[in-house]
Amino acid sequence: QVELVESGGGLVQAGGSLRLSCVASGRTFSNYGMTWFRQAPGKERELVARINWSLGSTYYTASVRGRFTISRDNAKNTVYLQMNSLKPEDTGVYYCNFNPPSSSWGQGTQVTVSS
Repeated sequence: QVELVESGGGLVQAGGSLRLSCVASGRTFSNYGMTWFRQAPGKERELVARINWSLGSTYYTASVRGRFTISRDNAKNTVYLQMNSLKPEDTGVYYCNFNPPSSSWGQGTQVTVSS
């Protein structure tokens, strides 16, 4: 059974930083890519960043490229999202999932960026 537990969100001023963590279980973590998504109020969930399972290659949506960094620690079954130079438009609930994604989602972690 897949379980995804996100943490690290909070309220931060524009220009600030946060580091999100996601502990994943239920699959062999090191065999899967991992993805961070976010959902802003009134909008659909969107992909933010992805890291693959083997060489650690990464992908970022254009709006966060150069500001966010995704990383993983296979020994801890954890994926991270370092978010710098945060903007109000980064506000939303952030979720992680395996790639390909599980039908199970965690509770997410709320990120609120004030202007």
